[in-house]
Amino acid sequence: MEILEVRNLNLGFQFENVFRQALYDVSFSLEKGKMLSLVGESGCGKTMSAMSILGLIPKTARITSGEIFYKGENLLKKSQKQMQNIRGSKVALIPQDPMTSLNPLYTVGDQLLEIIKLHQNLEGAEALKRAVEAFDAVQIPGAKSRLKNYPHEFSGGMKQRAIIAMALACNAEILIADEPTTALDVTIQSQIMSLLQEIKLNNNTSILLITHDLALVSENSDDIAVMYAGRIVEKAPSEEFFSNPNHPYSKALLKSLPSNTSGKLETIQGQPPTLSQEIDGCKFNPRCEYCMEICTSKVPVLENISQNHKSACWCK
Repeated sequence: MEILEVRNLNLGFQFENVFRQALYDVSFSLEKGKMLSLVGESGCGKTMSAMSILGLIPKTARITSGEIFYKGENLLKKSQKQMQNIRGSKVALIPQDPMTSLNPLYTVGDQLLEIIKLHQNLEGAEALKRAVEAFDAVQIPGAKSRLKNYPHEFSGGMKQRAIIAMALACNAEILIADEPTTALDVTIQSQIMSLLQEIKLNNNTSILLITHDLALVSENSDDIAVMYAGRIVEKAPSEEFFSNPNHPYSKALLKSLPSNTSGKLETIQGQPPTLSQEIDGCKFNPRCEYCMEICTSKVPVLENISQNHKSACWCK
């Protein structure tokens, strides 16, 4: 059952007298109790797609068309006050950098209790009990005493666990994890991913994972959506994607992984286009080794190549 669906989302930025489009007909869905990974290089539109769901886009950005449905209700038609009630309690964000996401002037417990009071309408002993339960759920040892600590007394991994606890304390049905392991070392990355997987399984929580790291999602995600230059270029169940990638960009990303079967670490030539760079046809064509004449003049449509597997490429 789909709990979240993004349909044909188009978004751009206003630069003085010029409007630059950043997202092109972005469509994807997230099922209840599943993890969808939105994958691509920095600047491809992953985070902006996620922020559109939460209604947290910059003032210079504008959604020109599209729909975002949460349990059948279009979030783009909600008022700011209505979205404030949804954010945190229904759809929660795990931000990219745990080091800067907590206020250094307040204890971690005070910040967690404030969220519980706001979204769960609990105070006193009941709120404290919920806070301790949330810390226990993310495996922070000595939960009750650690609530008294300030952010600087937490390691990077513990800060990230505390932020995840804030989402769990409000029983959010959807977690949007924006590069949740970027600032962490490899061992802690694995622990955080295992924690998200455990939360998904134990609570039937739906997770939208934003990442540039395919290696990170190979054993955790149920589905993969690959973005390039503001477009979804491939969507597939995780197992199908890793065993049978179709789009040249997806293939290039997989070849760049240290564990690729060829044993040779490859790179993708060139750079992703900027917002101001106009490219006719498929935006990947300047970097694509399979580029044909049609690729430089006509944008390929995302369509089925097999059951539940879609790709936007002329050479499929």
